[in-house]
Formats: sequence, C-alpha cells, structure tokens
Amino acid sequence: MKQTWRWFGPADGITIPEIVQTGAEGVVSALHHVPPGQVWSQEEIRKRQHEIAGSPEAPSGLSWDVVESLPVSEVLKTREGPVAAHLDAYRESLANIAACGIRTVCYNFMPVLDWTRTELAAPMPGGARAMRFDLVDFCVFDRHILGRAAADDDFPEELRAAAQARFADMSDDDRRRLADNVVAGLPGANDSWTLGDVRAHLDRYAAIDGDRLRRHLVAFLSEVVPTAERLGIRLCCHPDDPPFPLLGLPRVVSSEADYAHLMEAVDSPASGITFCTGSLGVAEGFDPAGFIRRLGSRIHFVHLRNTRRTGPVRDGRSSFYEAAHLEGDTDMAATVRALVEEEARRRAAGRADHRIPMRPDHGQSILSDHDRSLMPGYPLIGRMRGLAELRGLMAAFESL
Repeated sequence: MKQTWRWFGPADGITIPEIVQTGAEGVVSALHHVPPGQVWSQEEIRKRQHEIAGSPEAPSGLSWDVVESLPVSEVLKTREGPVAAHLDAYRESLANIAACGIRTVCYNFMPVLDWTRTELAAPMPGGARAMRFDLVDFCVFDRHILGRAAADDDFPEELRAAAQARFADMSDDDRRRLADNVVAGLPGANDSWTLGDVRAHLDRYAAIDGDRLRRHLVAFLSEVVPTAERLGIRLCCHPDDPPFPLLGLPRVVSSEADYAHLMEAVDSPASGITFCTGSLGVAEGFDPAGFIRRLGSRIHFVHLRNTRRTGPVRDGRSSFYEAAHLEGDTDMAATVRALVEEEARRRAAGRADHRIPMRPDHGQSILSDHDRSLMPGYPLIGRMRGLAELRGLMAAFESL
C-alpha cells in the first residue's frame, strides 16, 4: 500500500517538512476553504499541489495523491434547492481535479455532521489522550442541551436516567464543552456550528428516512459516476462515523451490507469504497478480512485506525474510544494481511490501481503532541507511531 498522510493545508499545525520525516510517501488533502456546492478551480488545486511539493530549491518529494474530501452538499443529500447547479459544480470540480493529475476522490454522505465525538482529548492510561464517544454524554447533549423533541424515543429508560443525573452534576462550562465537542464537525472544515444551526439542519431531514437517503445517494452517484469514468477518477465513499443513527438522522453507509447494496446499485469501477476500519470497526461483528475478500476489488482508499468499545451495546450503539492502531477491537494484523493479498490479486490481474493508498487515520496524542495545537484526532507523534506499526505489518506480509 502507498503510505499517505492527511494534511489540512497551510492552517494545519503540522508542516510538510514534518510529514516528510514521518516516512509518508504522499499526501491526502482538500480545499477546505471552498464551500460545498462550489467549484474547485484548477488554480486552487495547483496551488495546494505546489504547497505540498515544495519549491524547486527544497522539494518535499511528496505529491497530492488523494482528495479527502470533495464534499457532497446538503442540497445534494436532501435533493432540495439548486440541485442541478450543485451537480454541475461537482462534475466540474472532478474535471479540474483530473486535469491536475489526481485520480482518487473520497467523499461521504453523512447528514449534517461528518463525525461525532463527546470528548476530543480524553485521558488514557499511560498519559495519552484520545477522542471518545460516550452514549450517556451524547444522550445529555441530545435531550438536555439540544432539546430535540423526539430524543426520548432514541434512548432506553436506564440511559435517560443516567443522562439526567449526569446533566444535573455538570457545570455550565461542562455543558458548553460537551456541545462544542459534539458539533465540532469535520476537522479542518472551518465550520462553527451553533445549536440553532444544528436544529435548522435537522429540520431539513424531518421527512427523510433511511430508504429515501439511500435513494438520494444512488441518484447522486448515477449523476456523477459517468463523469468520473470518463476522467479516470476513482470515487470512494467513506462510512458513517460512528456507524449508527444519531439525532434522529438516517445513516446509510454503516455496514458491509450497505456497501454491497451501493456497489450493486452503481456497478462501476469508478464508484468504490473508502475502507475505514475505525468507523466500521465500532460495530459488533465487523469482519474486516471478510469485507476485503468480498468487496476488496472496489476498495480505492484505506483508513487504518482502531477503536475500542466500552460498556454495553444498546440497539447497535455503543460507547467507544480511539485506541492505538494495533490495540482496539479490530484485528489490524488480519486486516493488513487481507489488504496485501488484495493488492497481489490486482497485480496478477494487471490492474493499474494495484497499489492502494492508505493513511494512518486518527491516533492518540502522545509526548510532544500535548504541547501543540493540532486538529482533534490528528496528532503528529501519535499518527507517526501508528504509521510505523502499520508499516511493519505491511513489510512482514509483503515479504511472505
């Protein structure tokens, strides 16, 4: 696999020279300053490429290998508003990305919030810090801070009682911090969500259930995949994070079954999968090696990270935290071995995309990470540790 590193652009607290020192071979990035529904111009794309490549006097040796993400606007998810204009902008952006030589484009189809955690720097044994999702805290946010009318229907009685007690013990600062954490959104997206914003976006989905959202996703792909095919672009959908419904919103890319449906509905090599072991691995029964054996031919991009479930699983939902890369519920060794075997199958078949780009996703903050202002979940030393561990697994299995 090609070892890449996510970089959020000049605003990132990690520099390109530091990424070079991690041993990464390429960069994953996006134009976070361009609003969803607007065109990514070739000028802006090439500017980011130059920032990554460095100057002729001091080249980094790195290239922009994967776009993560070219965002799908809420207009396209709800199919309300200027749908045609947003589709045209997406297709034009794909054309500009291809003209600049980038061929892998990641996106997601999560309504309103791209990821959800209740703590962004929870203390871990040994001094590390990690992102965490706690069901009781989330119930506190949903019922008592956001005040969503239908929240009671989403939580069992014992969870509601625990949330009531916890809310009563929280200070105003605790409540504000929890709200800020839940609505943090996608790191680097420069979105600052208020509770009013969240309520307004939830209202847009009042009449959209899982079946309807799934139809909207298939419709979106049906309208952009022909362009991707013509351009030689590999689109890859990131799974829901976490992989279960929240805030009464539907989730339609949470499981292997969801992906199997999507791959069949839009059966094109240009429509594929971002295989994120951290998101999918929160679910009980996730079988990463089996997923790769069954759907591996459509995996275009890989996120390797690990999570650990904590407490009971209620209606498919659980609390969890971001574990070290080799220490969570996902068998990372079996996962990497299956991916190396998938690459071997591709080489034997003569596929040009036999080398799959991967990146060490998230990571626990350790050592000097604590002294820097970095994107939540994206430390330097913690991710470098993860990349080193994963690199060791890849080297071992590639030598067999």
